[in-house]
Amino acid sequence: MNRYKINLAENTISKEELYELADWIKSGARLTKGELTEKFENEFSKYIGNKYSVFVNSGSSANLLMIYSLLESGMLKNKKAIIPAISWITTLSPFIQLGFKPYLCESEKDALGIDPNYFEDLCKKHNPSILILVHVLGHPNKMNEILEICNKYNVILLEDACEALGTVFNHKKLGSIGLAGSFSFYYGHHISTIEGGMVTTNNRELYNTMLSIRSHGWGRDIESYYIKPLMKDYDIDEFREFYTFYYPGFNLRSTDLNAFLGLSQIKNMNNIAKKRENNFNCYMHYLSNKFYYQKSEYDNLSSFAFGTFVKNRLDVYKYLKKGGVETRPLICGSMGKQPFWIKKYGETSFPVADLVHNNGIYLPNHLNLDEDKIKYICELFLDIAEPIKV
Repeated sequence: MNRYKINLAENTISKEELYELADWIKSGARLTKGELTEKFENEFSKYIGNKYSVFVNSGSSANLLMIYSLLESGMLKNKKAIIPAISWITTLSPFIQLGFKPYLCESEKDALGIDPNYFEDLCKKHNPSILILVHVLGHPNKMNEILEICNKYNVILLEDACEALGTVFNHKKLGSIGLAGSFSFYYGHHISTIEGGMVTTNNRELYNTMLSIRSHGWGRDIESYYIKPLMKDYDIDEFREFYTFYYPGFNLRSTDLNAFLGLSQIKNMNNIAKKRENNFNCYMHYLSNKFYYQKSEYDNLSSFAFGTFVKNRLDVYKYLKKGGVETRPLICGSMGKQPFWIKKYGETSFPVADLVHNNGIYLPNHLNLDEDKIKYICELFLDIAEPIKV
């Protein structure tokens, strides 16, 4: 036992990249947001297939910026939003912080995305402005059905694609299907900028609103097509414009230091996505006959981790930890069972989301895994884990 020490996630930044970064810093380059930030945004847009991208200091900030900018843009018919019960705290928390009425949506058991039937029932009952999706562990939601419902009920679709960078559905990368999509470049994600995140969109107006709100709400980052009318409307001269604020914004900027790493990392993204899909298929080979695995439609799967369900989760966690293998709950379970939600709205139960909350576990997937290590993880897992029929 303990043949390997296998982390849940590992750093994607190589020593060579760090040496290059150190040389760049020593050259006296500008470290704050500047030309490299814009270059990284452009390269990321090309990779995702959207026109515009906005680099920020985290995936959480990406969600906050995306949602708040929509609110400030005047595009919303009301302040009601649908959020997956299976999501992440900062997928949901901006809606609460900004005074929305949030409604949790049950999951479907195949890919653990939202249940389209439950979503349509919420649309009929509450007429929401926004649906934000989470592509759980990189797997697409049931996109065709969801898009049809969004169009039918005039619901704006946002994607939290922080776990899905590189997954392709119907020839489009996740995060480029809705009005806007968010990504995280935190340690252990598909790529890392140390800390960082991105919002992408094809909507030029929303893009310019995000540029302003990212930097305090001032106008100096906005395209001239949008800033000139604002200056005229508020009688702002070119000197006053330096410190004129059109929105009550934030400082969500990242830096050129982080962008330097991002430019290096994004070059390897195709290889990263392919490796993660191969790892997922390897897990399926060893576990799928006995244990649940996510099933979804995709062209390519940039798997974040291998998720499944067990009856004896705590025992499995302890046994794998003893064997040198890190595990975690399947994201953070159901939002309806989290203390922050219970304190404000009361405990909310859903059959599938509750199963994830009580029995979900995910196993490592990263670039440094090979078949021998995955086989070792699976051998330990099979020694102790008790399957659940889903």
